[in-house]
Amino acid sequence: MSVAKKTRYTSVSDLKQAGLLPGCDSHAYEDLAGRYAVGVNAQVERTLAGTDNPLLDPVGRQYLPSPEELKVLPEELGDPIGDLPHSPVKGIVHRYPDRVLLKISNICAVYCRYCFRREMVGPGQDVFSDDDLEAALGYIEATPAIWEVILTGGDPLVLSARRLEDVLSRLNRISHVQVVRIHSRVPVADPQRITDTICNVLKSSGRPIYLVIHINHAQEITPEVEVALAQLRAAGCSLLSQSVLLKGVNDDPAVLESLFRRLIGLHVKPYYLHHPDLAVGTGHFRVTIERGREIMRALQGRLSGICLPRYVLDIPGGYGKVPVEHSYAVLLDEGRYVVEDIDGNLHFYPPRVEAADG
Repeated sequence: MSVAKKTRYTSVSDLKQAGLLPGCDSHAYEDLAGRYAVGVNAQVERTLAGTDNPLLDPVGRQYLPSPEELKVLPEELGDPIGDLPHSPVKGIVHRYPDRVLLKISNICAVYCRYCFRREMVGPGQDVFSDDDLEAALGYIEATPAIWEVILTGGDPLVLSARRLEDVLSRLNRISHVQVVRIHSRVPVADPQRITDTICNVLKSSGRPIYLVIHINHAQEITPEVEVALAQLRAAGCSLLSQSVLLKGVNDDPAVLESLFRRLIGLHVKPYYLHHPDLAVGTGHFRVTIERGREIMRALQGRLSGICLPRYVLDIPGGYGKVPVEHSYAVLLDEGRYVVEDIDGNLHFYPPRVEAADG
């Protein structure tokens, strides 16, 4: 009798049996699995390009555990972007005056190996209870400066439709909250979760919904993903994307060009390209800021402006997100600049005016 194929792999043993960790060192992987969650599903498996070593595949590298994660560098941090110093109550991160993060879930449909919250999410982590939700919503209601609430986690779209509807309806009753943003990997990594029921919940929101899809490579855009994105658009969501610049995944202008063009063709605006955070055990994913700037300079001259995201860095310690793109203009003196064009040629602004003869 044949054995049904798994649709979700949550252990090293599962991945080995599926042939997704060829020739792995079992001891090293068990040490790794004991520290970080493992989550790979059938959608991710179908997206792999069929290489001999899935760990070298641009999708496989994002999701499959690697012994490289056991190497911890001195500069790496358990809370790399400083959520904790800005958390007045559980589940809230209030770093900027007009917006807060509301971390309504501590689990994800899949687990990314580069995740900046990898020490805080996954099975066995502290659950966000009903009482925690009440306290978090109470904080938002009592803080009139909050204009935007950003649902994150974990992944908000792994919640039941009923739970999500409850949160959105509660936010709708807070008059100063004018925008809701949802950050999710689900439309790409588990598009089957984008059901009519979920879409109806999103459509019924009394506030504009901006849905930021986490995606790093065009290979992740399957027909199922295209259908999910179309459903979300039909539900009235404005679609944005964010990507992380990852070594061995997308640290190449041609790869990002392909991704951003595909996204725009699907009515998804590339929003952020994140420089990788200093999360523990993620050094093998990190590129230099200079390399990131080189990539963005290459894209500046070959992509329409609507395709270009902002290249940003979250300053470690909780000091916020800032753009770290190449500067094309340098102030000289008395309001005069030297400006670099997309071919690297320099120009004065305002242009120099030669004095007339005579």
